[in-house]
Amino acid sequence: MRNAKAIGLLLLALLAGLAAAVYAAGWVSRQGSIAANKVVVAVVDIDPGTKVAAGMLSTVDWPSGSVPDGAFNDGKLLQERVVKVGVLRGEAVTERKLAPVGTQGGLSAVIAEGKRAMTVRVNDVVGVAGFALPGNYVDVMVNTQQERAKGEEARPISKTVLEHVLVLAVAQEASRDDTKPKVVAAVTLELSPEDSEKLDLARSIGTLSLVLRNQVDHKAVATRGITQRQLFGEQEAAPAKLAAAAAPARVRAAPPPARLPSADCVQVIQHGSQVQNCF
Repeated sequence: MRNAKAIGLLLLALLAGLAAAVYAAGWVSRQGSIAANKVVVAVVDIDPGTKVAAGMLSTVDWPSGSVPDGAFNDGKLLQERVVKVGVLRGEAVTERKLAPVGTQGGLSAVIAEGKRAMTVRVNDVVGVAGFALPGNYVDVMVNTQQERAKGEEARPISKTVLEHVLVLAVAQEASRDDTKPKVVAAVTLELSPEDSEKLDLARSIGTLSLVLRNQVDHKAVATRGITQRQLFGEQEAAPAKLAAAAAPARVRAAPPPARLPSADCVQVIQHGSQVQNCF
């Protein structure tokens, strides 16, 4: 009796194991039947502006239904290409993350089309205590003397002249993975040609300050600036009015000739001539 019970349990265990083996074999077969493509991925973190080398890449199987647009299947196609955005380890390298063919490595590969890079000197205060890092956005404010009319005294004013400016690099570093503040002597900003002219003029006429802003805040705020009187709550003096142009002198019409009082007149005709005498 005992032997029959043991034999039954053994047969049950064998059946359970056989079912598990069949299920596992079917699962492996289904996984092997999923179509996959070769995709080139990064095996190390690649910083913006870096020229791609063979040791930075590897090829892995990627499900064909989820292959990223612009992905590569051969690492040789990426030789001598330059990345314009950071690529993390294990991330697929796509065309949109690369600079155009022929671009040399360095900061110039990171600059967006139609933009320019311009460097300004900063200190620990102007540079937002080192928190103005590559990839962050700042506003640029200038403190200067406001121009006044002739004979009026110039007054100090602070005004935001540029908004939502991308920081490309601090000192000679363009890596955007750091979050620790770095106190540096220079910051490189990405600007349009028009904004480059504004920044060049602003730094020549006054003192610059960088104002760190939220990376997702793209709203522009037009400000009029603030003067010393406004800062201390004093009443702003009314601007002097320009003298009005002198109005042309009006020509006064000559008074009509005074009328003579009515009188009795006698008309005398003598020798063909006519004479009028009034009394």
